[in-house]
Amino acid sequence: MSRKGGAGKTTVAVNLTLAARAMGVKAVLADADPMRSACEVLKGREEAASVLFETSAAKLFPLTQACARAGVELLIIDTPAAPEADVAEAVKVADLCLAVARPTYLDLAAAVLSVAVIQRLGREGLIVLNQCAPARNGAEPPGVLKAFEALRFASLPVAPVALRSRVVYQTAFAQARSVLEIDADGAAANEVRELFGHVWRQLKGEARPPIGPPFPSANDDLGEDGARRSLNLLPTA
Repeated sequence: MSRKGGAGKTTVAVNLTLAARAMGVKAVLADADPMRSACEVLKGREEAASVLFETSAAKLFPLTQACARAGVELLIIDTPAAPEADVAEAVKVADLCLAVARPTYLDLAAAVLSVAVIQRLGREGLIVLNQCAPARNGAEPPGVLKAFEALRFASLPVAPVALRSRVVYQTAFAQARSVLEIDADGAAANEVRELFGHVWRQLKGEARPPIGPPFPSANDDLGEDGARRSLNLLPTA
Protein backbone atom coordinates (compact mmCIF):
# COMPACT_ATOMS: atom_id res chain seq x y z
CA MET A 1 0.00 0.00 0.00
CA SER A 2 1.32 3.47 -0.80
CA ARG A 3 3.04 5.31 2.03
CA LYS A 4 2.20 8.80 0.68
CA GLY A 5 -0.60 10.57 2.56
CA GLY A 6 -2.95 13.41 1.79
CA ALA A 7 -5.62 11.71 -0.31
CA GLY A 8 -8.33 12.74 2.16
CA LYS A 9 -9.60 9.36 3.32
CA THR A 10 -10.45 10.73 6.78
CA THR A 11 -12.45 13.54 5.20
CA VAL A 12 -14.41 10.98 3.20
CA ALA A 13 -14.83 8.61 6.16
CA VAL A 14 -16.11 11.25 8.58
CA ASN A 15 -18.49 12.87 6.11
CA LEU A 16 -19.91 9.55 4.89
CA THR A 17 -20.47 8.39 8.48
CA LEU A 18 -22.33 11.55 9.45
CA ALA A 19 -24.24 11.59 6.16
CA ALA A 20 -25.39 8.02 6.80
CA ARG A 21 -26.59 8.92 10.29
CA ALA A 22 -28.38 12.00 8.99
CA MET A 23 -30.26 9.75 6.56
CA GLY A 24 -31.38 7.37 9.28
CA VAL A 25 -28.73 4.67 8.89
CA LYS A 26 -27.23 3.38 12.14
CA ALA A 27 -23.59 4.03 11.24
CA VAL A 28 -20.38 4.11 13.27
CA LEU A 29 -16.78 5.00 12.43
CA ALA A 30 -13.79 2.90 13.44
CA ASP A 31 -10.55 4.90 13.50
CA ALA A 32 -7.84 2.31 12.89
CA ASP A 33 -5.26 4.91 11.86
CA PRO A 34 -2.62 5.55 14.57
CA MET A 35 -2.73 9.23 13.55
CA ARG A 36 -6.28 9.31 15.02
CA SER A 37 -7.39 12.10 12.68
CA ALA A 38 -11.02 10.96 12.72
CA CYS A 39 -10.96 10.90 16.53
CA GLU A 40 -9.53 14.40 16.59
CA VAL A 41 -12.44 15.62 14.45
CA LEU A 42 -15.28 13.79 16.20
CA LYS A 43 -14.20 13.71 19.85
CA GLY A 44 -15.97 16.98 20.59
CA ARG A 45 -19.38 15.73 19.49
CA GLU A 46 -21.99 15.02 22.14
CA GLU A 47 -22.64 11.56 20.70
CA ALA A 48 -18.94 10.75 20.12
CA ALA A 49 -19.07 7.66 22.36
CA SER A 50 -21.75 6.08 20.19
CA VAL A 51 -20.41 7.03 16.76
CA LEU A 52 -16.63 6.64 17.13
CA PHE A 53 -14.33 3.76 18.07
CA GLU A 54 -10.56 4.00 18.47
CA THR A 55 -9.22 0.66 17.35
CA SER A 56 -6.39 -1.17 15.58
CA ALA A 57 -6.11 -3.68 12.76
CA ALA A 58 -5.89 -6.60 15.21
CA LYS A 59 -9.22 -5.62 16.80
CA LEU A 60 -11.25 -5.06 13.63
CA PHE A 61 -12.78 -8.54 13.36
CA PRO A 62 -14.18 -8.62 16.92
CA LEU A 63 -15.35 -5.04 16.41
CA THR A 64 -17.35 -6.02 13.33
CA GLN A 65 -18.96 -8.85 15.31
CA ALA A 66 -19.84 -6.51 18.18
CA CYS A 67 -21.35 -4.00 15.76
CA ALA A 68 -23.49 -6.71 14.18
CA ARG A 69 -24.81 -7.75 17.59
CA ALA A 70 -25.58 -4.11 18.43
CA GLY A 71 -27.66 -3.65 15.29
CA VAL A 72 -25.19 -1.38 13.51
CA GLU A 73 -26.12 -1.13 9.83
CA LEU A 74 -22.90 0.43 8.56
CA LEU A 75 -19.37 0.31 9.95
CA ILE A 76 -16.90 2.64 8.24
CA ILE A 77 -13.21 1.96 8.85
CA ASP A 78 -10.60 4.71 8.48
CA THR A 79 -7.48 2.65 7.76
CA PRO A 80 -3.83 3.37 8.48
CA ALA A 81 -1.46 4.22 5.64
CA ALA A 82 0.97 1.53 6.79
CA PRO A 83 2.01 -1.17 7.34
CA GLU A 84 0.36 -3.00 4.49
CA ALA A 85 -0.42 -5.95 6.76
CA ASP A 86 -2.66 -3.71 8.90
CA VAL A 87 -4.38 -2.30 5.83
CA ALA A 88 -4.94 -5.87 4.61
CA GLU A 89 -6.69 -6.76 7.87
CA ALA A 90 -9.17 -3.94 7.26
CA VAL A 91 -9.71 -5.09 3.68
CA LYS A 92 -10.48 -8.62 4.84
CA VAL A 93 -13.38 -7.55 7.07
CA ALA A 94 -14.87 -5.05 4.60
CA ASP A 95 -17.83 -5.62 2.31
CA LEU A 96 -16.69 -2.69 0.15
CA CYS A 97 -13.34 -0.90 0.00
CA LEU A 98 -13.12 2.73 -1.09
CA ALA A 99 -9.78 3.67 -2.59
CA VAL A 100 -9.59 7.44 -2.19
CA ALA A 101 -7.35 9.36 -4.60
CA ARG A 102 -6.77 12.90 -5.76
CA PRO A 103 -6.62 13.53 -9.53
CA THR A 104 -2.81 13.73 -9.58
CA TYR A 105 -0.24 11.48 -11.21
CA LEU A 106 1.22 10.14 -7.95
CA ASP A 107 -2.19 9.54 -6.38
CA LEU A 108 -3.46 7.69 -9.42
CA ALA A 109 -0.32 5.54 -9.52
CA ALA A 110 -0.82 4.71 -5.85
CA ALA A 111 -4.50 3.93 -6.46
CA VAL A 112 -3.42 1.13 -8.78
CA LEU A 113 -1.48 -0.42 -5.90
CA SER A 114 -4.54 -0.22 -3.64
CA VAL A 115 -6.64 -1.89 -6.30
CA ALA A 116 -4.14 -4.73 -6.45
CA VAL A 117 -4.47 -5.37 -2.70
CA ILE A 118 -8.26 -5.27 -2.87
CA GLN A 119 -8.33 -7.73 -5.75
CA ARG A 120 -5.70 -10.01 -4.23
CA LEU A 121 -7.88 -10.38 -1.14
CA GLY A 122 -11.01 -10.93 -3.21
CA ARG A 123 -12.99 -7.93 -1.96
CA GLU A 124 -15.33 -5.51 -3.71
CA GLY A 125 -13.96 -2.04 -4.31
CA LEU A 126 -14.68 1.42 -5.61
CA ILE A 127 -12.33 4.29 -6.46
CA VAL A 128 -13.37 7.72 -5.17
CA LEU A 129 -11.86 10.86 -6.65
CA ASN A 130 -11.36 13.48 -3.94
CA GLN A 131 -10.15 17.10 -3.82
CA CYS A 132 -11.07 17.63 -7.47
CA ALA A 133 -11.25 21.13 -8.89
CA PRO A 134 -14.89 22.27 -9.18
CA ALA A 135 -16.57 22.14 -12.55
CA ARG A 136 -16.96 25.51 -14.33
CA ASN A 137 -19.98 26.34 -16.44
CA GLY A 138 -20.97 22.68 -16.32
CA ALA A 139 -17.64 21.49 -17.71
CA GLU A 140 -15.23 19.24 -15.83
CA PRO A 141 -11.63 20.50 -15.53
CA PRO A 142 -9.28 18.65 -17.91
CA GLY A 143 -7.32 17.14 -15.02
CA VAL A 144 -10.43 15.53 -13.57
CA LEU A 145 -11.45 14.12 -16.95
CA LYS A 146 -7.96 12.72 -17.50
CA ALA A 147 -7.98 11.11 -14.06
CA PHE A 148 -11.35 9.52 -14.69
CA GLU A 149 -10.20 8.16 -18.03
CA ALA A 150 -6.92 6.84 -16.60
CA LEU A 151 -8.77 4.98 -13.85
CA ARG A 152 -10.93 3.15 -16.39
CA PHE A 153 -8.02 0.72 -16.68
CA ALA A 154 -7.64 0.17 -12.93
CA SER A 155 -9.94 -2.91 -12.85
CA LEU A 156 -12.27 -1.34 -10.28
CA PRO A 157 -15.22 0.99 -10.93
CA VAL A 158 -14.84 4.69 -10.27
CA ALA A 159 -17.56 6.37 -8.20
CA PRO A 160 -19.75 8.54 -10.44
CA VAL A 161 -19.58 11.32 -7.83
CA ALA A 162 -16.34 13.24 -7.27
CA LEU A 163 -15.71 15.27 -4.12
CA ARG A 164 -14.39 18.74 -4.85
CA SER A 165 -11.71 20.80 -3.19
CA ARG A 166 -13.75 23.13 -0.96
CA VAL A 167 -12.86 25.19 2.12
CA VAL A 168 -16.09 24.10 3.83
CA TYR A 169 -14.57 20.68 4.63
CA GLN A 170 -11.95 22.27 6.88
CA THR A 171 -14.50 24.68 8.32
CA ALA A 172 -16.72 21.74 9.25
CA PHE A 173 -13.87 19.76 10.82
CA ALA A 174 -12.88 22.70 12.98
CA GLN A 175 -16.39 22.53 14.47
CA ALA A 176 -16.51 18.70 14.75
CA ARG A 177 -19.21 18.65 12.11
CA SER A 178 -19.84 17.39 8.59
CA VAL A 179 -20.38 19.57 5.54
CA LEU A 180 -24.07 18.58 5.69
CA GLU A 181 -24.31 20.16 9.12
CA ILE A 182 -22.50 23.35 8.07
CA ASP A 183 -24.42 24.01 4.86
CA ALA A 184 -27.09 21.41 4.12
CA ASP A 185 -27.92 22.93 0.74
CA GLY A 186 -24.36 23.61 -0.35
CA ALA A 187 -22.47 21.97 -3.19
CA ALA A 188 -20.22 19.94 -0.87
CA ALA A 189 -23.21 18.57 1.07
CA ASN A 190 -24.91 17.55 -2.16
CA GLU A 191 -21.78 15.76 -3.35
CA VAL A 192 -21.44 13.85 -0.08
CA ARG A 193 -25.13 12.84 -0.17
CA GLU A 194 -24.78 11.63 -3.74
CA LEU A 195 -21.61 9.70 -2.98
CA PHE A 196 -23.20 8.08 0.06
CA GLY A 197 -26.27 7.16 -1.97
CA HIS A 198 -24.11 5.43 -4.58
CA VAL A 199 -21.99 3.63 -1.97
CA TRP A 200 -25.05 2.49 -0.03
CA ARG A 201 -26.71 1.10 -3.14
CA GLN A 202 -23.51 -0.72 -4.10
CA LEU A 203 -23.35 -2.26 -0.64
CA LYS A 204 -26.92 -3.44 -1.17
CA GLY A 205 -26.11 -4.73 -4.66
CA GLU A 206 -28.23 -2.11 -6.40
CA ALA A 207 -25.66 0.26 -7.93
CA ARG A 208 -25.11 0.27 -11.66
CA PRO A 209 -21.51 0.48 -12.95
CA PRO A 210 -20.42 4.06 -13.63
CA ILE A 211 -20.08 4.82 -17.34
CA GLY A 212 -17.92 7.93 -17.20
CA PRO A 213 -18.02 11.69 -16.83
CA PRO A 214 -19.86 13.91 -16.38
CA PHE A 215 -20.60 12.51 -12.95
CA PRO A 216 -24.33 11.63 -12.68
CA SER A 217 -26.43 12.19 -9.57
CA ALA A 218 -27.02 9.39 -7.10
CA ASN A 219 -30.42 8.33 -5.86
CA ASP A 220 -31.05 9.13 -2.19
CA ASP A 221 -33.49 6.23 -1.68
CA LEU A 222 -31.57 4.17 0.88
CA GLY A 223 -33.97 1.41 1.78
CA GLU A 224 -33.54 -0.86 4.81
CA ASP A 225 -32.92 -4.56 5.29
CA GLY A 226 -31.23 -4.56 8.70
CA ALA A 227 -27.91 -6.06 7.53
CA ARG A 228 -24.62 -4.80 8.95
CA ARG A 229 -22.19 -3.69 6.26
CA SER A 230 -18.53 -2.74 6.57
CA LEU A 231 -17.04 0.03 4.47
CA ASN A 232 -13.28 0.42 4.36
CA LEU A 233 -11.53 3.67 3.41
CA LEU A 234 -8.15 2.80 1.91
CA PRO A 235 -5.25 5.22 1.68
CA THR A 236 -4.12 5.25 -1.92
CA ALA A 237 -1.72 8.10 -1.71
